Amino acid sequence: MSYRSRTAALLTAAATLLVAVVALTARSEPAAAHGAAMVPGSRTFLCWKDGLTPSGEIQPNNPACSAAVAQSGANSLYNWFSVLRSDADGRTVGFIPDGQLCSGGNPGFLGYDLARTDWPLTHLTAGRTMEFRYSNWAHHPGTFSFYITKDSWSPTRPLAWSDLEEQPFLTVTNPPQRGAVGTNDGHYYFTGTLPADKSGRHLIYSRWVRSDSPENFFGCSDVTFDGGNGEVTGVGPGGTIPPPTTPPPNPTTPPPHGGDCMAVYQVINSWPDGFQGEIMIMNHTTATWTEWTASWTWPSGQSIAQLWNGTHTSSGTSVTVTNAPYNGAVDPGGTTTFGFLASTTGTNALPTVTCTGH
Repeated sequence: MSYRSRTAALLTAAATLLVAVVALTARSEPAAAHGAAMVPGSRTFLCWKDGLTPSGEIQPNNPACSAAVAQSGANSLYNWFSVLRSDADGRTVGFIPDGQLCSGGNPGFLGYDLARTDWPLTHLTAGRTMEFRYSNWAHHPGTFSFYITKDSWSPTRPLAWSDLEEQPFLTVTNPPQRGAVGTNDGHYYFTGTLPADKSGRHLIYSRWVRSDSPENFFGCSDVTFDGGNGEVTGVGPGGTIPPPTTPPPNPTTPPPHGGDCMAVYQVINSWPDGFQGEIMIMNHTTATWTEWTASWTWPSGQSIAQLWNGTHTSSGTSVTVTNAPYNGAVDPGGTTTFGFLASTTGTNALPTVTCTGH
């Protein structure tokens, strides 16, 4: 039986120099890149919005976002939904160190633990009921929990577990979702009431604990309780994003977990007439695969010159890649990757990749 899923293309980096490529044996690893708080926006999500440019490159405007990228690299924003620990299994105090709550202790996101007062800020009203949104980049069952900082917390020191109120003010399990999985706009949504006894600057700390895996997600959302309606300041050249609007009711029931393959397309480096790409294949089923296939159609005249960790065939603009003899096995919740060099004669538009595994 094969498993299929539509997948989204993700641009992750742009560079001006060609780097040497060494083909390495791919192996099954814990799946990554699945979600983050969008309303109120997490640091990685709002810094990603802050730095977006028409070319797809990330060039932060906000000084805190710039400092985070200087420490953790631009990939931390191309992968804004990847603040996770694959081995968390619901653990908090004693597992994630004080001062690393915002990164979840993930080495690739430590820049987002910086104690600063100039992070993008969401303006809220204490005690108000609002719609929360959390990216559904990849669908998984589980429970979302939102905590608020104590009144003694200060943004000038790194967040510690003792800075959070003991109990979450909002907990929800398996909420509905809007939009397509694997897109920048798709999200879970649910209604919650903000704490009524808060004023001024605070952090909302979010945890998403999967029920089908030990993988957990973490994030910090900088907020101020000043009578706001969800406006965001400190983002983009203009510095302000209006409050989110609620789309017409069009809920979707989360599909049953399992039975899907997901592929994430990334541009690793680029130069005037070519680029280096990588595609990660994720097994979101409960069965171990012995082989997989990925397919896409080039939208703007690209052509593969060399590919590693897979075997490819091309027919016009259509490309099909099958596993190499050594990387067909992908465990449940695992991933494998293949890479390639390609030429381009114009704009390097991103393809949509589909994959199957069995």
